[in-house]
Amino acid sequence: MEIELLEIRDFLSAHHPFDQLPQQALNQMPEKLQIRYFRRGATIPDVGSIDDYLYLVRSGAVEIHGLQDELLARLGEGDLFGYRASHMEGHEKFTGIALEDSLVYQLPATDVDVFCREHPQFSYFFEPAGGDRLRDAISNTGEDGSTQLGLMATQIGEMISRLPITMPPFATIQQTAAVMSDERVSSILITEADETLTGIVTDRDLRRRVVAKGLDTSLPISEIMTPAPYTLDAGDYAFDAMLQMARSNIHHLPILRNGKIAGMLTATDFAQRHTTSAVYLVSSIYKQSEISGLASISAKLPQLLLNLAAADATANSIGHVITAVVDAITTRLLQLAEEQFGPPPVPYAWIAAGSQARSEQTAKSDQDNCLVLDDTYDPSEHGEYFKQLSQLVCDGLNACGYVYCPGEMMATTDKWRQPLKTWKRYFDGWVDQPEPKALMLTCVFFDLRCIAGEKSLFQDLREYLLDKTRGNQIFLAYMAGNALSHKPPLGFFRNFVLISGGDHDHTFDLKHTGIVPIVDLARVYALAAGSHAINTQDRLKEVASGGEVSQGGAHDLRDALEFVSSLRIKHQATQIRAGEAPDNYMSPDDLSHFERSHLKDAFSVVRTMQNVLSQRYLR
Repeated sequence: MEIELLEIRDFLSAHHPFDQLPQQALNQMPEKLQIRYFRRGATIPDVGSIDDYLYLVRSGAVEIHGLQDELLARLGEGDLFGYRASHMEGHEKFTGIALEDSLVYQLPATDVDVFCREHPQFSYFFEPAGGDRLRDAISNTGEDGSTQLGLMATQIGEMISRLPITMPPFATIQQTAAVMSDERVSSILITEADETLTGIVTDRDLRRRVVAKGLDTSLPISEIMTPAPYTLDAGDYAFDAMLQMARSNIHHLPILRNGKIAGMLTATDFAQRHTTSAVYLVSSIYKQSEISGLASISAKLPQLLLNLAAADATANSIGHVITAVVDAITTRLLQLAEEQFGPPPVPYAWIAAGSQARSEQTAKSDQDNCLVLDDTYDPSEHGEYFKQLSQLVCDGLNACGYVYCPGEMMATTDKWRQPLKTWKRYFDGWVDQPEPKALMLTCVFFDLRCIAGEKSLFQDLREYLLDKTRGNQIFLAYMAGNALSHKPPLGFFRNFVLISGGDHDHTFDLKHTGIVPIVDLARVYALAAGSHAINTQDRLKEVASGGEVSQGGAHDLRDALEFVSSLRIKHQATQIRAGEAPDNYMSPDDLSHFERSHLKDAFSVVRTMQNVLSQRYLR
């Protein structure tokens, strides 16, 4: 090929969808192109319809105008227009205006048709945007032959390396310890004759419950075992095991298969995997007696995020793992507070709100929390205790990098530290007499999860809330209105709408304009259905089966959430590696053409589902 044609081919190969063509087809493409030069102010096309060609801007800038001469988009180097590229009805009547002197490659529609027929991966770009394209993008991201399988794709059964070691409950402590020594295991399962799991005993149990107390070793092992331990099935994924161990601060997890003991999974089994650090971080958290120690552990979270991203964990998985760590920090802070101020005078539940409640935290998160107190709470007698407890915990979280909520949605605020009956009155007002501004400020409290304390207080409040919201059309209409206030940053012609000026010039906010709109949609669906799910992915699964949203729509939103969240994590990981503070502001210049195209698909899915929500509740 001539040098000029080679240069054009190289340019095409760096831009989507031409990068999807095999080498032979890519070599043919430059000879098919027509090279056009349009002076500033020239109309494109100068004859015929914009649909007669596929246009690729090589240099310069082009504006696209609609039927009423309204501005739809500004395009620059590497951007496409024409030939169904807009995915919009009536696009064949659009016109382009050269904003400056511009060099444009144009490919006749007949040639585009040929390439589409012969190369499905190229044709796919010109199909209407939506969930199918997005699912394809997610399934193909990172598939380069060197991708680690990751804990989300590894079943627990694949990690079990030996048969289970068991003892009956009537065996003596001495006999059990001897078997553990002979088998060189740090734990043993206690089972009945029918192989039903009764309990578990670990080295730590022998030290603390036998040796330290001088207990008679001729007693049955059932005297010191931990009864009804946590279990998982061999068909569950290794990530679920890691998460359960991290959240429960345990290092041994019995595994069942068809209800029978299959083996034991230990923290050691994760030794060669990056995500092991999550288990050890949580274990270390519970050993800390000072906030400074907790802060030093939380400082390792950025590296944990890097490890998880390198292990190809999904964004949903990473959110669960990172949140498990802050759950442990919160719990330990509450323990330290009770050690300092004494036992609570009345029962309480420490409740996480927002992203922590949804298990969707990343390297950049603030804190949202509240206290639900037993109805016997008396402010004059008990107020100072819970004020001090809340202050210690929130100050501790801030010291660990979970900064104070800018809107003061924290237990340190008197309003958000109240007895159960007061919380019910709050929800009465928000649900029975909804006001847009009030709901916008308090919607964080419609995502709640109990972290520590008396869970029955949380469960009572949760049931009360769901009973009030289920099918409540007036309230749901207000919530839908609030949900629609966050729009994806996508213009009429599938161009990104960017922040102009300030510290974040030429970027978009992946959190507030990418992720939050999906979270808002899922919340409305969940409240309408009375769903107990809190995590956004879980909510979308549940509401689809209940009919609040179509199966296809829910699936598309789940894929959109995973894709946008993955880009956000990738962006933050890049910043962490560069020694920068992670944020949510991404420039489209940092995206590959593949990512840019499919991010637009994700935003298109959100915009479509927002329109569906609007038609349902705001007609």
